[in-house]
Amino acid sequence: MAQAVARERTAGRTAPAVIDCDIHVAPASAAALRAFLPERWRGYHERFGARGFTAGYPRVSPNAARHDAWPPTGGPPGSDLPFLREQLLDAWGIEYGILTPLLGATGGHLPEYEAALARAINDWQIAEWLDPEPRLRASIVVPFEAGDLAAAEIDRLAGDRRFVQVLLTVRTMEPLGRRKYWPLYEAAARHGLPVGIHFGGDGGNPLTGSGWPSFYLEDHCGMAQTFQSQIISFVYEGVFERFPALKIVLIEGGFAWLPPLLWRLDAAWRRQRDETPHLRRPPSEYVREHFWLTTQPMEEPSTPAQFQQLLDHLAMDDRLLFATDYPHWDFDAPDQALPARVAPDLTRRILAENARAFYGLE
Repeated sequence: MAQAVARERTAGRTAPAVIDCDIHVAPASAAALRAFLPERWRGYHERFGARGFTAGYPRVSPNAARHDAWPPTGGPPGSDLPFLREQLLDAWGIEYGILTPLLGATGGHLPEYEAALARAINDWQIAEWLDPEPRLRASIVVPFEAGDLAAAEIDRLAGDRRFVQVLLTVRTMEPLGRRKYWPLYEAAARHGLPVGIHFGGDGGNPLTGSGWPSFYLEDHCGMAQTFQSQIISFVYEGVFERFPALKIVLIEGGFAWLPPLLWRLDAAWRRQRDETPHLRRPPSEYVREHFWLTTQPMEEPSTPAQFQQLLDHLAMDDRLLFATDYPHWDFDAPDQALPARVAPDLTRRILAENARAFYGLE
């Protein structure tokens, strides 16, 4: 059905190239990762499994998925490659798709187990997704709360150029500028790999600065606060002075909030810069040099013409990367995601060319 709809929408015109920077995949069953775990951790994984700090919000049940994304062969959305090909890659003519599996492995509770789990997830991506489908690229899942173990996993896989970034979730146990994460950044920068920071996570702290929210809507809409906090931490902690080659892409966090945040950061830095003598430039310059953003979700003003004003304030047209967020309920179709008033050249760059340059895709 989706394939037929896509063909109808693109009939009579040449569809632009599309690179999807956020595709969620999942194991077909709880036992699917077992073969990729070392014997030491197989029994532990089956008997205890990963543990989180808090109960999941409704989005994790049932899988935050589109109703039509459940494979006919069984298993959760994003677990069946032929169905993903039909519903996403072929239906929308996706040239490349980047996998972002949100499967845990933070390193926060039992680092050695979660390092083994991260390794298993990455080997599973190779066997089940990268080897059989040349259009896919992957993210290196790491136990990011254990910087040394995360660096070791990056070193292990960096030679496989089908892995195009390192993957974290935005809700972490500490702000991401802290020194505990620096070994991860050093390894990523050394190998020329960007760090992708995705919506979600379970860091054990409230989402907001005033405590825990009541509703899923508060959690979903409030995640932008966490992205803002992480940007502030990266900049003011001096991460980019220490790792000048480091690149960060914020995935599924929106971007309309970024210009006023940069205004505020620059104004505060000018008045209190003696507290952070390690910063040699205004915060906005670090952000515009080191950060990229995905389009999903994309905040749009009620007056369409103001969207271009937003882009002008952002001044990062070359850093916007298209994402569908497949198979989640807020999926963005390539032919509907961008406002009609966006210029054709900018549309082409957002849909594919910015990502092609950023990830080095040929």
